[in-house]
Amino acid sequence: MKQVIALVGRPNVGKSTLFNRLTRTRNALVADYAGLTRDRIYGNATYDDAEFILIDTGGLTEQGDSMSDLMRKQAELAIDEADLVLFVVDGKAGVVPEDSAIASQLRSVDKPVLLVINKTESEQRELAAADFYQLGLGEPAVISATQGRGITALTETMMQILPAMRRVEPDDAEADDKQDNEIRLALVGRPNVGKSTLVNRLLGEERVVAFDEPGTTRDSIYIPFEKDGTSYTLIDTAGVRRRSKVSAALEKFSIVKTLQAIEAANVVLLVLDAHEGIVEQDLHLAGLIIESGRAVVIAVNKWDGLEKQEREWVSINIERRLPFLSFAKTHFISALHGSGVGLLLKSVKQAYGSALAKIPTPQLTRVLEEAVADHPPPLVNGRRIKYRYAHLGGKNPPRIIIHGNQTDATPHSYRRYLENYFRTALKLQGTPVMIEFKTSDNPFRERKNKLSDRQLEKRQRLVRRQKKK
Repeated sequence: MKQVIALVGRPNVGKSTLFNRLTRTRNALVADYAGLTRDRIYGNATYDDAEFILIDTGGLTEQGDSMSDLMRKQAELAIDEADLVLFVVDGKAGVVPEDSAIASQLRSVDKPVLLVINKTESEQRELAAADFYQLGLGEPAVISATQGRGITALTETMMQILPAMRRVEPDDAEADDKQDNEIRLALVGRPNVGKSTLVNRLLGEERVVAFDEPGTTRDSIYIPFEKDGTSYTLIDTAGVRRRSKVSAALEKFSIVKTLQAIEAANVVLLVLDAHEGIVEQDLHLAGLIIESGRAVVIAVNKWDGLEKQEREWVSINIERRLPFLSFAKTHFISALHGSGVGLLLKSVKQAYGSALAKIPTPQLTRVLEEAVADHPPPLVNGRRIKYRYAHLGGKNPPRIIIHGNQTDATPHSYRRYLENYFRTALKLQGTPVMIEFKTSDNPFRERKNKLSDRQLEKRQRLVRRQKKK
């Protein structure tokens, strides 16, 4: 198994910058802002012949407010999971009382701890390290995560402490199989609709910070887990507000991460608040999901506190305001108490299977013929549109290519009819279906307006006879 390494320290010492440097990603938000990271963020890192899992954590502080307590709990859970703890400190600020308190806590942990002195861009190694020996954690690693200085030496030191970090090459076929079968599920919704509470309920543990305050989650958190033999990666995203309410640059970054999470997902779980109903921002989010082409499952949270009349109103409102998501399965749940949550993953698996379905050309062509027989396409300039055959042009979402004559003249209403017909006939639940048309080349296109249909048909027969000879 891969070794696990946790990054801990007080706020704003550069833990997230170091996380991004070691994982060669930008998965952790970075800004000159204390307390930016609040949850555990996991990433895979490789160096030479080493491979390990890295955990970024929120800053450990002595403040007694509820959020600081939750952040401290997340950091302590990361320490429990880790095989090695990297204690990151600020080389510019020197030793502060909070560093001494954290060092005292880490000395009591029965795990190796490596002191990492960051932000030493203009300092010599010996001068930067001198002040920190008093923490009693042995020889420190002196780095600059921003410039990448000392990262190679840091990684080599980590490998000396944990020789098991050296990589064991996996079987390629097995790795591809695992990647193909893993379902990436992104939870999106407005702030404070209960996304983080739902993640914790699905996982059965306090995995992310859940707090009764809009905007608690600021980053997209990727969490792998397995349920009933199926591998998932849950993506807990920051709540997306109306643009007029997005003032801080920090929150704008969170919105970008949410949109990137939608693109990275196979299935999107749209979380709604039953108490507030469907608002404009829910419609905006639903539109973004549709534009991305991702499979969708709808979860209406906080359902347990509503009266019968209120529940009926919410159900009718969803049908009225989200008709373009009629293909998505809707679940009415309580993330806090767990009611209805157990059925969510079943619908997620169905949506994932539909989005990546392999559909043979003969089956698609047969369904197309049935659709045309039930409701023929309209006439265009006195001539009917002719569809010849259909084939699968892509997956996630299913993209059906229809070939024929005058297909580019297909009206939008008939395109929607074909989308719904294919989805129903093929039992594709939870995924949009994309229809594309390809018009066959007509050798008489330039002259057909000068010829009657009868003359055109006569010339086509003549061409076929000549080809046979």
